[in-house]
Parts: sequence; C-alpha cells; structure tokens
Amino acid sequence: MVKTIIVGAGPYGLSVAAHLRRNGIPCRVFGRPMDSWLEHMPQGMLLKSDGFASNIYDPDKCYTLKQFCAEQGIQYADTGIPVSLDTFAAYGLAFKDRLVPELENKLVTSIEAGAAGFTVRLDTGESLDATRVVLAVGITHFENVPSTLAHLPPAFLSHSARHRELERFKGRSVAVIGAGASALDLAGLLYETGADVHLVSRRKQLRFHSKPTGKSRSWWQQIRHPQSGLGPGLRSRFFAEWPWAFHYLPERIRIEAVRRSLGPSGGWFIKDKVIGNVDLLLGYTPTGAQIEDGRVHLRMHSSNHCERSLTVDHIIAATGYKVDLERLTFLSRDIRSKIRTLDRAPVLSTRFESSVRGLYFVGVAAANSFGPVMRFAFGAGFAARTVTHALKNSLSTEHASLSVSSIATAAK
Repeated sequence: MVKTIIVGAGPYGLSVAAHLRRNGIPCRVFGRPMDSWLEHMPQGMLLKSDGFASNIYDPDKCYTLKQFCAEQGIQYADTGIPVSLDTFAAYGLAFKDRLVPELENKLVTSIEAGAAGFTVRLDTGESLDATRVVLAVGITHFENVPSTLAHLPPAFLSHSARHRELERFKGRSVAVIGAGASALDLAGLLYETGADVHLVSRRKQLRFHSKPTGKSRSWWQQIRHPQSGLGPGLRSRFFAEWPWAFHYLPERIRIEAVRRSLGPSGGWFIKDKVIGNVDLLLGYTPTGAQIEDGRVHLRMHSSNHCERSLTVDHIIAATGYKVDLERLTFLSRDIRSKIRTLDRAPVLSTRFESSVRGLYFVGVAAANSFGPVMRFAFGAGFAARTVTHALKNSLSTEHASLSVSSIATAAK
C-alpha cells in the first residue's frame, strides 16, 4: 500500500510532488505531464503571466523558469518579455524529468472509498490502496459552455480548450464567444491562420494589460500599485501573497471575490492582433443558435434589447471554466456526496483538505477557499508548501500513534 497518491501532472501536481520528494514523503504521481498546456491550448499562444510568476515550484527553488531559459538559450526577463506556451510546456517537462522522475504517465479512472481510505484504479487495470489522495486536476475538467449554445453538435460548437491546432479553420468563418485571454488569444491566432473571425462578447469594451514601459516606478506608484504574481495593485498583491488570509474571509465575500476579481482581459501583446483585424461584436449576449444549410446561425441581443444574427461555420466558446465537483466523475458518487461544497466547489480546510478525511484539492478547485491565485501557476508554491506541511504532521501523528500502540502491546 502507498500512503499518498497525487492525481495530476501540471504545475500544481508537479510542485506538490517535488515538495513531498524533497521532504522524504513517499508518494506515487499519476497523469499526463503538462497535458492542459500541451493538448488544450492553441499553438502560438503567449502566457499572460510575467516570467517571474510562471515558475513550477520545488522547495529549494533550484529550477526556475529563468534557469531553464538560461540553459536552453531562450530569451527571458522577469517582466516585459512574454513567455511562450511552447517554452512553458517544455519547462514543465524538464522540471518533471529533473525533480519528479517517478511520475507515471497513467490515468486514474476511479477513486472509491477503501479499507485504507481510498482505492485508486488506473487505466492500466492496476488497483492501489492509499491513505491520502491529492487531486491536482486541471481546468479542462470544468469547461463552461453557455446553456443557449450547448445543444449544438460538436461539428458546429466547441470549447476553446479543444483547440491545439487552428489550421483547419483557415478560410472558414468562426465566431469566438468571450472577452478573456482565451477568447482574445484565439481570435488573434485564428486571424493569423487565415480565418474570418468574429468576436462576440456581452462586455461593451475589451480590456488588455498595459505594456511594460521598462521605466522605474516611483515609490508612490509602488505603494499604490505594488507588483505581484497576479499583476499590479493592492488587491492583486493580497490575492497573490496572502491566500491563507483569504481563507478566513466570510464565504460570501470569498465567492464574490473569486467571481469578480481578475476578470476577463488579454495580454498587451495580443491587442494589435485583435484590434483592426477581428470583427468585434461587443455588448451582445448569445440567445440561441440553429443549424441551417450546413452553417450555424447565431442569435444575439444587446443590453438595450437590440436583436442581431450572425452566420458562421463554427462557434468556439471561449467562456472559461466553472468548478463543479460533479464533473469529477472518476470520484465515486459516494465520495462526492460526502464532500462539503460551496457554489459546487469543495470547501477546504487551511491545509487544503476536504470534508472527506485524507482527500485534498489544489489548483482551480481550491479557488473558493484560497482565492483567485489558485487559478494561476503562481499559486502552486503556496499549495505545495501547505499540503506538504499537512502531510508531514499527519505522518508524524500516525508514527506516534503506532509507537504508543506498540508500547501498549509490549506492556501486555
């Protein structure tokens, strides 16, 4: 029996595994390394996060993105030079090889209650018993598609997470729904591919990050708008640096903060690809769609109730992700029913543990408990340190209990 199993091999799963390994805590790690980045994001994309905020975390900070880029001869700067998707994915794979070599490229198909705590089954047919399970599942479990479009068949509707290659849209008309980084990146990249792109958003104005000027900031600017791993600003600094404090906020405030903070916006580098090149239909909300003559007819209305229609070959819903525990169908229904939830996301302790003892959640599923930083790679360091500390304490308690039991048995 293995004591601890980690499910997921993205920035969070790799960070937790590296911390456990460094602290001598045995575990097995399962998942396709960097799968969300390698298979579910479009080629040519640039990360919105700065270089210094795009690390995967080991406890000694011995293998940062900066170090990887230096070894590979890739241009890097803490700020000002966007990190490409290819660079970040390659960094993740190199991190895995160097710091989590025990990662097993296998998929977990089910987790059920077991004698030791959990029984974990793999796609290879193997079955394992574990005392603790750390779920570091990525965003692709939680694709969000507007209900008004969900009835469309896959040939005419897809989520943005389904598009690594964009060449098939060359010469075709595509409507991208959304105004966040995924929508804006896709719109710009589709235009470069040769597609006829229409961006539809209920927002009346698009937002882009400001391009770094390279100039030093005054002390007053640094106080009013301090830099952080989530961008400048006091709120961003709080979310980035004090997720433990966020945990103690009232539930209502936490839910609202996760919903509204760090809202839809694009990187400064994508603005020129979108503005002037992509047809912008801003202030419109999709109300329905139907297929006619092999094309999809999208209906929309504006805030002042004006109706409009658009006919395209395909619709891409770049409408983000919504955590919903029921989407994690590999978790048995029995386990899911025992997990306390808030707005369909697991309620977690200060140690990232759910109401099911021994079951931990890190990453986007932990956002309602620890804040918006859990939606970004930058939060992986805090999560890894906290979970590792919790497991060390748990193991110490178990060893102490065994010692007491052994002494009591010997005394008899």
